[in-house]
Amino acid sequence: MIFACVAPHGGECLPEFASEHPERAARTRAAMAEMGRRLEALRPEVVVVANPHGLAVPGAFTLPLGAAAAGQLAEGEAVVTAAFPLDVDLAWDIAERAAARGLPVAPVFFPPGAPVPLDWGALIPLYYLGRSFDPPPRVVLITPTREVPLEAQVAMGHAVAEAAEASGRRVAFVASADQGHCHHPDGPYGYDEKSAEYDRFFCEAVAAGDLARLLKVDPELVERGKPDSLWQALILHGVLERVPMRGELLSYEVPTYFGMACAAYTPVGAEEEGAAPEGAGPDGRP
Repeated sequence: MIFACVAPHGGECLPEFASEHPERAARTRAAMAEMGRRLEALRPEVVVVANPHGLAVPGAFTLPLGAAAAGQLAEGEAVVTAAFPLDVDLAWDIAERAAARGLPVAPVFFPPGAPVPLDWGALIPLYYLGRSFDPPPRVVLITPTREVPLEAQVAMGHAVAEAAEASGRRVAFVASADQGHCHHPDGPYGYDEKSAEYDRFFCEAVAAGDLARLLKVDPELVERGKPDSLWQALILHGVLERVPMRGELLSYEVPTYFGMACAAYTPVGAEEEGAAPEGAGPDGRP
């Protein structure tokens, strides 16, 4: 495993969708671009994306299997498309290792000529983390389930890391995640102070290099704050338990009704290989 990150997936992350309000989410876009530069320099062969909005089978970790994945997002006249080959071998190995741990897993097979759909939860992070790479990486998509204990997310991370190691390839992991969704009364979930509280809790755990804190999160904080980051971040925690990495909180902001945080992780001892350009560093804190 050569790299990992927490990457948001709000539409404001895409420059094509930000022309009317360029100041909105500007720090997030800069941090996403920085993560893309770091990953591209590492020449990834596969990018594994844990996406809360992907193809889902109730009660199971879902892994779509097919030749390719493709998607399109549109806002007004702006259209963004992306397509990637899928890595079926790695996805299947992850599924087998997860099942061996007693985790509920649902591989979903797509026939030839039917690409796996890329929704915003995968396409937006991959816009920065593979779309423009030459050659483009293969992709593995995982949709977590919230119907299992939090510890099961960590176990899935172990399966991801061990399968990546066994593959012998240069694999990166992306936790596609937005934060609390109740920051503004005009948002679809209304206002609740617990969104800001959850976001502080999350960003402090990232900044401290202690994602294990997320296992002890107050359930009321999650219910009222309405994040979609907890489950993917705990898969990342499982990855980090198998591949020690040093993390950096690059940005945090609340451009609309939900929070967005960016964090990058580099394996311990390999920082120089993917080092940031001189002068780069954190540009936001909750």
